[in-house]
Amino acid sequence: MIKPPAYVSDIRPYVPGKPVEELERELGIKGSIKLASNENPLGSAPLAVKAILDELTIPNNQNSLNRYPDGSGYYLKKALSEKFFVAEDEIILGNGSNELIDIAARTFLQAGDEAVMAHPSFVVYPMSTQGIGGKPVRIPLRNYSHDLNAMADAVTSGTKMVFIANPNNPTGTINTREEFDRFMSRIPDGILVVVDEAYSEYVTDPAYADSIKHFTAGRDLLILRTFSKIYGLAGLRIGYGIAGKDIISEMNKLRPPFNTSSLAQKAALWALKDEDHIKSTRRINEQGKKYLYREFESNGIKYVPSEANFVYLPVERDANTLYNKLLRQGIIVRPVGPEEIRVTIGLPEENKRLIEALKSVMLP
Repeated sequence: MIKPPAYVSDIRPYVPGKPVEELERELGIKGSIKLASNENPLGSAPLAVKAILDELTIPNNQNSLNRYPDGSGYYLKKALSEKFFVAEDEIILGNGSNELIDIAARTFLQAGDEAVMAHPSFVVYPMSTQGIGGKPVRIPLRNYSHDLNAMADAVTSGTKMVFIANPNNPTGTINTREEFDRFMSRIPDGILVVVDEAYSEYVTDPAYADSIKHFTAGRDLLILRTFSKIYGLAGLRIGYGIAGKDIISEMNKLRPPFNTSSLAQKAALWALKDEDHIKSTRRINEQGKKYLYREFESNGIKYVPSEANFVYLPVERDANTLYNKLLRQGIIVRPVGPEEIRVTIGLPEENKRLIEALKSVMLP
């Protein structure tokens, strides 16, 4: 049997959860709620759904589904260009921002190169690095946040890339403008800093880092965002990156043709316009966060304050055991460490069910 290189064999693959319907069938339960993947509990942006339905109701020989999608993503890139005041050739579309992480690694890393990243953080960073024979350099979090000083200290002549999740997944913490500015002042040219801002639309802290400023200044920076979270389009898999046109041009050499579908592009374009949905999502997220914090504190459950749509719980007990106990009560969360779980902020009734279930399995 053919075998891959050792650096591929050693990768621990990302393990997605089973479909909710299958879990319910296996456990003999009904009405379970999924608080594991940081999806938007309000659903997809209504304007995006309408755009999809309009396309699907066009007579079969007149709709666009028999045609390949616009490989350049012209209309969506034009809208993003206007939103962020960047040129269209400074934008790249991806099958979710996950694909863009992988494309960036394949474009700018080669075997033996180092990529500095925090730990714990998004699991795709080390996977993409190791997948091309690169070396992930993991720097422990400090107070549950990226230790940008330590990450800058870890940069060597072999470093070609740095990954920063801001807000961080799974802890929900951010790095401030001051911290990020200081970090960027220490990073030499020729190292690509990938700033993953998948949850940026949820941030309320005015001190949040301004990555666009450093992009405008001409730094080697790739800013990643997604339509999966606040826009509620996770099932359509579409994200985007912003970087200098030379960086985008090189990445486009490895970007698969037609990597984002016609429906995904159209939905994303209309989701950008759906301000009511964005405002409602932010409002329900902040209300849910305040409720969960209050309940965590009153029940002695430790948590890390979050700037995202999820909360990190250092539960100080076996996370997989806790996960399975919650599962049997119809609550699906995500174990993210041996003694840590991550819970998505849901609708009010979902948050209440989560608290009741946590109390029943965690408290004496």
